[in-house]
Amino acid sequence: MNQMSWLDTLTLASSVGSGLVAGFFFAFSTTVMKALGALPPAQGIAAMQSINVVVINPWFFAAFFGMAVLSLVMICAAILHWSDPRALYWLIGGLLYLVGAIVVTMVFNVPRNNVLARLAADSAEGARFWADYLSSWTAWNHVRTVAPLVAAVLFAIALGVRA
Repeated sequence: MNQMSWLDTLTLASSVGSGLVAGFFFAFSTTVMKALGALPPAQGIAAMQSINVVVINPWFFAAFFGMAVLSLVMICAAILHWSDPRALYWLIGGLLYLVGAIVVTMVFNVPRNNVLARLAADSAEGARFWADYLSSWTAWNHVRTVAPLVAAVLFAIALGVRA
């Protein structure tokens, strides 16, 4: 039986971590946002405001930002080991995660969450914003679902490629 190298271990962790984050975002895109959209706006807004507070926790941060660090490590491994046939998978997987999960979250989803947090759930302004929020936030969440999912697949493919 072959022993896994440290790069194989990091590649496996990257695949699992990316898949975990993709699954979290997938649940939002396919169920949570649909359920919140089916509620009266004041209830949907209040629920999402609560979710946006609760999601800021060590477990989510460990997975989400830990995977960002791991992506940076995989990008560095790709650059330092460019002749390794797995390097392109590491590079693209790491970049996909960083851009598709981290950058999209910070540039598109978090600003919408910040606006939502300042609105009174039962206000007319809140109801107007909510309709746009549901569609735009969810559209960007689809990107946050697909990018780490593809990254997970690329890292998994890299596991099957031999150096």
